[in-house]
Amino acid sequence: MERTSEVRHEYFDGELFAMVGASEAHALIVTNLLGELRNQLRGGECRIYANDIRVQVAVTGLYTYPDVIVVCQPPEFFEKEHRNTLVNPTLIAEVLSESTEAYDRGKKFDHYRTLESLSDYLLVAQDEAKIEHFSRQKEGWLLTVAKGLSGVLPLPSIDCELRLAGIYEWVEVG
Repeated sequence: MERTSEVRHEYFDGELFAMVGASEAHALIVTNLLGELRNQLRGGECRIYANDIRVQVAVTGLYTYPDVIVVCQPPEFFEKEHRNTLVNPTLIAEVLSESTEAYDRGKKFDHYRTLESLSDYLLVAQDEAKIEHFSRQKEGWLLTVAKGLSGVLPLPSIDCELRLAGIYEWVEVG
């Protein structure tokens, strides 16, 4: 059903949740994230996907569409013939909005943490130049925050760094 639907849905525990359209700031931030990552990862092993590739969290049964996904090992798909549901993301980035922020920080991150392949989770603000980076450590998840347009966020697991000035280009932030 999802492959033929005009509306994307998240799926969890037998329920479908329609995904609503994004704001201009959201779309620009996603585009800028993709561009910054592509420029730095070009020619390497990692692949970058935009928000039209679904992620399956097998342990919990969640199917979701992250805003940005990076995979640094050979990509594995739930259905090999369709190649639209990824099961082994390395990095997931979610651009926060008022309607999704609590979920992205809470229950959705609870699901994502069960993905053995996931090493990095980014929460990207729309209303200010701020990225929260959760990186997997042996003893749990470590939070690092980059703020302000002069901020830089190192992502050593994928050998990148994100300049917030680039991520927030054309975005009006307070």
